[in-house]
Amino acid sequence: MSTLRISGVSKSFDDHPVLHDVHLTVKSGTLVALLGPSGSGKTTLLRLLCGFERADAGTIEIGGRRVAGDGLHLPSEQRQIGYVPQEGALFPHLTVAQNIVFGLPRSQRRANHRVAELLELVGLPQSYATRAPQQLSGGQQQRVALARALAPSPGLVMLDEPFSSLDAALRVETREAVARALAAAGATAVLVTHDQAEALSMGHEVAVLWRGRLVQTAAPQTLYRRPVTRELAAFVGEAVLLPGRVSAGRAHCALGDLPLAEGTRPEDGDVDVMLRPEQIDVLPHDTARPALEALVREVTFQGQDAALTLELATTATTLRARVPGYRTPRPGERVRIAVGGEVNVYPR
Repeated sequence: MSTLRISGVSKSFDDHPVLHDVHLTVKSGTLVALLGPSGSGKTTLLRLLCGFERADAGTIEIGGRRVAGDGLHLPSEQRQIGYVPQEGALFPHLTVAQNIVFGLPRSQRRANHRVAELLELVGLPQSYATRAPQQLSGGQQQRVALARALAPSPGLVMLDEPFSSLDAALRVETREAVARALAAAGATAVLVTHDQAEALSMGHEVAVLWRGRLVQTAAPQTLYRRPVTRELAAFVGEAVLLPGRVSAGRAHCALGDLPLAEGTRPEDGDVDVMLRPEQIDVLPHDTARPALEALVREVTFQGQDAALTLELATTATTLRARVPGYRTPRPGERVRIAVGGEVNVYPR
């Protein structure tokens, strides 16, 4: 597989800028999740990579070969890219095997080249080769679409929100199968998604597009724990933001004197303190750990866990917490809370 390099790519439509000076490297054999809200430019960047649109500026290289930039624009069929669309887009009049080999030379199509190998790679029985796509579940169809994308041994695999049409349970099962298949194939891949859980669970790195700009590229844990902006903190998961102040290398806010995230060295001054709801520990009443008193205002029970709206007794500050489902308190109950882990801060 091949390394992907995007350098200074910009794109506008009718004088409306959609992408601004995007730089991104996807190392060979890795999967980068391209995450962003609707309208952030994800689909436009995908279309530029695939050759469906021309970039206004910048260059794109796949495996050291330039495919776009400086007047060059290779057509899609010459870029050695495997493409998995949102809903698989399998041909209903062809069998699974015929769908998999569809893009191969005629001799390989007749020999059902690598069909058995690719079905095994995506976790489907070889007996499925003779089935029609409509005899498969949505998740199975997406696996066949991936097998078809991998059949020509492409330098790069593009996945365009491939799990968005699946129900929640099938979505998790399918993305795990797809991740295993991509890893087994040693594929270089870009997953385009607006689903934070999907990006964090699948990507070796996550690149976040925000209003056409690439604002952060990082390992999933780094992105979640140390997002570079308030807006990004609220987009990637749920964020608790409280006014506070930094002094002597600590953050001071309504939740107390808190340690800063490793590697951050903000200047002393007014800040917004950011932590995640799961960092707020709801403690047993007999705990010896230092704690604050809070009133449970609202409870949203979600099975394995529950979201709480809490009001601090001392300052009337309202914040969100998350607890395991079996330890869910009742609305109106008074609880003791403490903060676990480090916090992030943003200067005000």
